[in-house]
Amino acid sequence: MPLKCAMSRNLDQLYQEVILEHNKAPRNFGAMVSPSVFRHGKNPLCGDDYYVYLKIEQGKIADVSFEGTGCAISKASGSMMTSIVKGKTVEEVRKLKDCFLGLVTDHPSDDCAACLGSLRVFEGVKKYPARVKCAALVWRALEAALEEKAAGEVSTENS
Repeated sequence: MPLKCAMSRNLDQLYQEVILEHNKAPRNFGAMVSPSVFRHGKNPLCGDDYYVYLKIEQGKIADVSFEGTGCAISKASGSMMTSIVKGKTVEEVRKLKDCFLGLVTDHPSDDCAACLGSLRVFEGVKKYPARVKCAALVWRALEAALEEKAAGEVSTENS
């Protein structure tokens, strides 16, 4: 078997394992008491529906959580997102969000490789266009929270 096929199969297998593990035991799952800001994200086509909560102190994400319902990809994306952004500055999180969205929609810029880390397992999502919005939903809600957009719902159909 050619090396590229074996590497691709290994990445697909890792992707599936990570998604299933984070779906089964999501990190930082649940409503936050007294967040600085929160936003609601909904994908009306598939039913993914999540809230993202942030506690921002001195320009850093002091705490973050998410809650809601959705498919394994959206839940795993929220779980990994909250684990990675906690403790980072708002600017670092904005860059990470842009890198992640680039990863699942097209190709991330060259300077994104280092900051994405374990999030690279989501690279396989772009093979399934219907699933890109699942992976991106919580990140869009995070984006709206960071921009402190007017309260309301973020929809995958608006982006």
